[in-house]
Amino acid sequence: MTESTSYEQVSEVRVRYAETDQMGVVYHANYLVWCEIGRTDFIRALGRSYADMERDGVTLAVSDASLRFLASARYDDRVLVRTTLTELRSRGMRFGYRIEHADSARALVTATTSLIALDATGRPTRLPASVQQLLHRAQPSPADAS
Repeated sequence: MTESTSYEQVSEVRVRYAETDQMGVVYHANYLVWCEIGRTDFIRALGRSYADMERDGVTLAVSDASLRFLASARYDDRVLVRTTLTELRSRGMRFGYRIEHADSARALVTATTSLIALDATGRPTRLPASVQQLLHRAQPSPADAS
């Protein structure tokens, strides 16, 4: 946890050749995959996994994603995915990401994803209280937003 009571999970990824285009630059869709890595690591670091939630009957589905591309990553670069929980609601949540070059800290992409909780039939549902409590610990306090 940071001093501001919000939690940041940092995940490291090394760019694989298969993630790049003909010029050795990371193909844009791979940044969404890296957001997923950050998100799953974030939840796991709090003591729960996506698989645990699915066993409890809750699936998290991405309902919105936004990415802003600032610079390119290239084959064999080390990349850091910095993930924070920016909003928690009764049926969903929003995560923020800063994807940066590990050696220079240069921002490559900023992104957000919104997720909604679905039950076993695929209908929106409330997050179980245990999941809300788990994620609430990582959510910034209102004072942090100012």
